[in-house]
Amino acid sequence: MQLEEVREGLTGFIRDEVGNGARLEALTESDGHAGLTFLFDIVEAGGARKPYVIKLPPRGVRRRGNTDVYRQAPLLRALKADGLPVPGVPWAREDESNSWFGLPFIVMERLPGHTFFVWDPAPGVPRERAVCERYWEQAVATLARLHAFDWRRHLPDWEEPASLAHEITRWERVYAQAPEPDWVTAAAATEQALLDSLPDGTPVGLFHGDFQPGNCLYDDGALCGVIDWELSGIGAQLLDVGWLLMIADSSIWTPGWMPLHPIGSTRIVDIYTRATGCDDALIPWYQALANYRLACIACLNVKLHRKGQRHDPIWEHNGRSVMPMFRRARALVAELG
Repeated sequence: MQLEEVREGLTGFIRDEVGNGARLEALTESDGHAGLTFLFDIVEAGGARKPYVIKLPPRGVRRRGNTDVYRQAPLLRALKADGLPVPGVPWAREDESNSWFGLPFIVMERLPGHTFFVWDPAPGVPRERAVCERYWEQAVATLARLHAFDWRRHLPDWEEPASLAHEITRWERVYAQAPEPDWVTAAAATEQALLDSLPDGTPVGLFHGDFQPGNCLYDDGALCGVIDWELSGIGAQLLDVGWLLMIADSSIWTPGWMPLHPIGSTRIVDIYTRATGCDDALIPWYQALANYRLACIACLNVKLHRKGQRHDPIWEHNGRSVMPMFRRARALVAELG
């Protein structure tokens, strides 16, 4: 979707839904990597300015999982009502018959602050070790709060819990599209290693799916929001912990693309388990799953970037870590015996 299409749709939306002389200003495409995401302001007749974010799905794509934009609306509203640090969702449409975009969409409040993209923080974001370590620590502590969310009470009909086996096998069609044949072979071997070692008794609840400091907002040094819930679901929550451990693991990243000042795996696990009471013996398996999962996602996104279907040079950096991630996943499983 082109920026001018979004401008036209938002102009009509503001006229019809806000009214009273309100107008659109400062429309820009987000510099993130979460699909069709645009930033804009609504300026009221009296001059008050309110910042928002709109998310839309791509046209012609089945509405499922990360392409089902609307599913985030009930989730974010329930989390917000429970006092968790997420954006409010004042407007959302599930159907494609609306006259503004012809697509489902959600409009969220734009929270203050900046993200901390650990491989390459934006200009102006602090890089001092002490500050960055606090960002990491706050992220882990916030993750524990999110995992305490009572989804059975607040979102009983939102989504059926996914099995661990499904979380592994669902990526087969994704890694099959890898541009490198060796990646497909390594993915299949890693998939089998994970299926052969499925753990029992893991906590089931809400997971974010891409939880990292780069999807947290920090304002004046304090974490004030968690964003980009496209990959969220109900299932094995320890995936989020494994994801943080994967990101903090310098052994899988390449020179020039290293995470900045991670607090170390022991500290991550300690903060999380102290807050949740979780059995830390289960966590390395989920770190293996996280490595497999991101490597599979990279198989597709590197292909799309190289073919010019979705320009995003960051995936070339991540592509250099595909084989290290698959190897690390199998090594972690082997260490568990």
